[in-house]
Amino acid sequence: MQDTSFAIQPGMKSQRKGAAFRSVGAVVSSKLENNSLNLSCENGYVTVCFYRDDIVRVVMNPKEQPSLSSSFAVVKEPEEVEVSFAESEDEIRLSSGKLAIVIHKSPIRITVLDEQGRTIIQDHESSMGFNEKKEVICFKEMHPADHFYGFGEKTSFLDKRGEKMTMWNTDVYAPHNPEIDALYQSIPYFMGIRNGMAYGLFFDNTFKSVFDMRTSNETYSFWAEGGQLDYYLFAGPKPKDVVEQYTEITGRMPLPPKWSLGYHQSRYSYESEQEVRELVKEFQERDIPLDAIYLDIHYMDGYRVFTFDEERFPNPEKLMEDLKQEGIHVIPIVDPGVKEDPEYPIYQEGVNGDYFCKYLEGNLYFGDVWPGKSAFPDFTSEDVRKWWGEKHKFYSRMGIEGIWNDMNEPAVFNETKTMDLKVMHKNDGNPKTHRELHNLYGLLMGEATYEGMKAQLDGKRPFLLTRAGFAGVQRYSTVWTGDNRSFWEHLQMSLPMCMNLGMSGVPFCGPDVGGFAHDTTGQLLTRWTQVGMFTPYFRNHSVLESIRQEPWSFGEEYEKIIRKYIQERYVWLPYLYTLFREASLTGVPVMRPLVFEYPEDQNTFNLSDQFMIGSHVIVAPIMKPDTYHRVVYLPEGSWVNYWTEEKLEGGKHHLIEADMATMPIFVKEGVTLVHGSVKNSAEEKESEIKVHLYPSENGLNQYVHYEDDGKTFEYHQGSYFQMEICGKKAEDSLDITVDVLHNQYDPEWERMSLVVHGATQELKVQMNGVLQDEAEFDPGSGLIEFSVEKSGLY
Repeated sequence: MQDTSFAIQPGMKSQRKGAAFRSVGAVVSSKLENNSLNLSCENGYVTVCFYRDDIVRVVMNPKEQPSLSSSFAVVKEPEEVEVSFAESEDEIRLSSGKLAIVIHKSPIRITVLDEQGRTIIQDHESSMGFNEKKEVICFKEMHPADHFYGFGEKTSFLDKRGEKMTMWNTDVYAPHNPEIDALYQSIPYFMGIRNGMAYGLFFDNTFKSVFDMRTSNETYSFWAEGGQLDYYLFAGPKPKDVVEQYTEITGRMPLPPKWSLGYHQSRYSYESEQEVRELVKEFQERDIPLDAIYLDIHYMDGYRVFTFDEERFPNPEKLMEDLKQEGIHVIPIVDPGVKEDPEYPIYQEGVNGDYFCKYLEGNLYFGDVWPGKSAFPDFTSEDVRKWWGEKHKFYSRMGIEGIWNDMNEPAVFNETKTMDLKVMHKNDGNPKTHRELHNLYGLLMGEATYEGMKAQLDGKRPFLLTRAGFAGVQRYSTVWTGDNRSFWEHLQMSLPMCMNLGMSGVPFCGPDVGGFAHDTTGQLLTRWTQVGMFTPYFRNHSVLESIRQEPWSFGEEYEKIIRKYIQERYVWLPYLYTLFREASLTGVPVMRPLVFEYPEDQNTFNLSDQFMIGSHVIVAPIMKPDTYHRVVYLPEGSWVNYWTEEKLEGGKHHLIEADMATMPIFVKEGVTLVHGSVKNSAEEKESEIKVHLYPSENGLNQYVHYEDDGKTFEYHQGSYFQMEICGKKAEDSLDITVDVLHNQYDPEWERMSLVVHGATQELKVQMNGVLQDEAEFDPGSGLIEFSVEKSGLY
């Protein structure tokens, strides 16, 4: 009845009010030990600890000295930081090289200042508190110029000021709209940007928690249903610094296999080996690249994980072998629910090994999911994670290198949508309820799966896709945004969702292209595929009852355009791969909002329908039906239309025409882009690369291109290739230098072409200090192309 007018009849408004919070009170005593300041207060205890000179942790416990043990999200130990300490009657001051922590004593209030003395973040007078329900809360001052980003996977616009968001992993099939604030991922972290300066906060609490940026314009709060108040502050001062600091704490994405960056095709479900083979044949005959096909739950024997249905898939080993020969990977779904079946070996092992979730009294927890009555592995125990990971030999011995984890919130078919909160997790000897560890379930399943596959693939990189996760999920998994729908509004919403995930430390993410549920249309699939060309994760996926939405499903006109943009993904793959390398080293996202690069430009603060790929490419898709133009905002600088070579002035809005075959893309002058060629899959050899140069008045910015084998972890041992490309404007020429910085990996390509856009001068190219033959210059075309052999670089 809550989805009818019954819900708003007079008198139906809830009268329940939350228990009042009690302040932790004034500081009674203080003691500095190494990096940590321990404070005893009137109503509790507080510890302030430096993890780096630009990262500080604050922990409050109302009952006892705070524990400095962390959740599974945190992987960093505190560094040795030289801290100065001063105490007066009214306040305590701690200083590192980059931060000053000022603690007002009565009542306790914490203010964090940067090295210039500017306030980064400041407690409200209510500061920290707790209540009789064991909930904990913190209040911070909200500056009029504050804008908030991150929070993981949330709907609505980019800027989350004015939002109230719940962190509780939830299976939401319908609806996905701006009103839904709890989806599959819980990442209790945000980035604040104020007057061009950025800072961050990570609330390391695994209970259900809430960030309230809505109730007041002067303060915001974050609270949790239990546990300690435990948060990290990141000093910035730029957005890239904040993401680097946050991922220093929670870990970074491993460099994924290159094939996982290609185009993926899925459906719920491709139900037989014959259907899969026919699908592959269709892609090949239509000349559409493909790197991966997904098997949803129908491949299994009665939805039992680690099985194949012998009638539908009589010879899965041969199928995998044949598809591998075509450069195509198969990614099967693996859910956590294990069917209660005494004749099923996985269930037998789980019961005999005591691997399943239980109540305190010792009886197994069962919940209904796809196989029916099912037990659930207790991934909080290391031995369970090891067991589950080893079970993936069932797939890896067939040559499978990628796994898809779904239903891992965990989702259960009941009124609460999840496991009984009274279930007790072993947690490696520190038992805790599901109420406390619910949000960690998907993260820990991901660790078990990723590490298990990694151990079995003989040095190859595994690929893992997950629906649920917590902070740190990027260490193991790619994230897709779950069961969206084939609505134009969901296409629009996917941009800020992915941009905020990227700013939350998850660079490898994307939505179901075309929409999962409902029926898509030719226009919608085409426009969504154009966007998918640049989302870090690129998969078309749809529900069983929906209209087919493979690339050719809506006739030749749409198929031609869709093919073009899937092929264009492979053209851009070398540039994207270099960005993924950057993300693996620094945490900086591949797909970024404009505010990430231009935090002082007010036009970017809530710009939700454009995004950037790297620092210098703007993508402005069309996301409305029957629409062939749009307004595009270009920040300061000079920009070039990728398709037409037209130059556009930055710092203003432009009306851009874009027919159905065109998605507007703009490249900033001074930039280098490295492109490959159209291929059938990422596994196919790259014979030549093209280096596109867009000189500005000052020449070219420094650009470092990266390559490795795209398959193994050998890059950790230095097996990779890097070259630097720079350019300076001389009096009568553009002088370009190409220098190899690292060459312990030999790239596949044999030739490299330099393409200069908007050329007005002669071109001189210097390779590793050797001047090459001068290129011919045609002032009429504005383009110069100059090719060299790879051997000339060494």
